[in-house]
Amino acid sequence: MMKKLFVTLTALALASLVLAACGSAPAAAPAASGTDLGGKTITIAVENAYPPFNSIDEATGKPVGWDYDTVTEICKRINCKPEFKEAAWDGIFPAMQSGEYDVLADGVSLTEEREKIIDFSMPYVNVGQVLLTRAGETRDLEGFKADASAKIGTQIGTTNEIVAKETFADRTVDSYEDFGGAVLALLANDIDVVVVDNVTASGFMRENEGKLMIAGQITSDEPLAFVFPPGSELKAAFDYALEQMKADGTLDTLNKKWGLSE
Repeated sequence: MMKKLFVTLTALALASLVLAACGSAPAAAPAASGTDLGGKTITIAVENAYPPFNSIDEATGKPVGWDYDTVTEICKRINCKPEFKEAAWDGIFPAMQSGEYDVLADGVSLTEEREKIIDFSMPYVNVGQVLLTRAGETRDLEGFKADASAKIGTQIGTTNEIVAKETFADRTVDSYEDFGGAVLALLANDIDVVVVDNVTASGFMRENEGKLMIAGQITSDEPLAFVFPPGSELKAAFDYALEQMKADGTLDTLNKKWGLSE
C-alpha cells in the first residue's frame, strides 16, 4: 500500500514539474519593450541643406535624403509617424535639450561634450573630416596649411568647425550658417576650401558634378547618430530598429544608396 502511494505521489510530482516547466516558458512577446509606439507622431528636425542626409530636390521641390528614407523605415518597425520639420543648425542642441523636437536627424557627430546635455542613438556610420575644394585644385592638406593666404570655410557650431580651427589655427575660419552657404562661397571663389565630413562632401560633389573635389583628409572614425532629448523613450526604440536594420541588411542598403558607405 505504501509502495503504491509512493508511486502515485511521484507521478503527481513529475506532472507538477512538467506543468511548471511549461508554465515558465513566456508567451510570444515583442522583441523588446517600448518598441511599439502605437502610431505616435514624432517630430524629426532636419536642415534640408545637408546632402546626402537631407536636402530639397531641385527638380521636384520635395525633400529627399538618407534621413528621410531611414527614419521612415525606422517608424515602420516601431509603429510611429514621422513629421519632418526644417530647423536651423544654430541653437539646435539647446532646442533638443528642451524637447522642442523628438529627434534630430542631421548627420550629427556623437561627442562626449554633447552627451552631457542630449542623448544619442547607437551610431549608424563613421565618417572623417576632409577638405572640399574646387575641381583642379593642386594644393593638398599640407599645401593649404602652408599657404597663409588660403581661406577656409565650414559650418558654424559643428565638429567640422572645431577641426577647421584646430587644423588652421594661424588664421580666421569663415563659419557659415549651413554647408550649402559654404559651398556656394567656395564656388564663388570667396573661400578656397571647406572642412566637411567625407559623406557630405561626396553629396555636394554629386550635386555639383565636375565642379568640386576632395583635396585631402584630416580625421577619420567620427561616429554619427540620431539625437534625442535627455531620457527620451525613443532612444531605445530607435536602437532596436537600427539593430534590426543592421542585422537584415537594410541599413547597409540605405547607406550605400545615399553614399554613406561603398
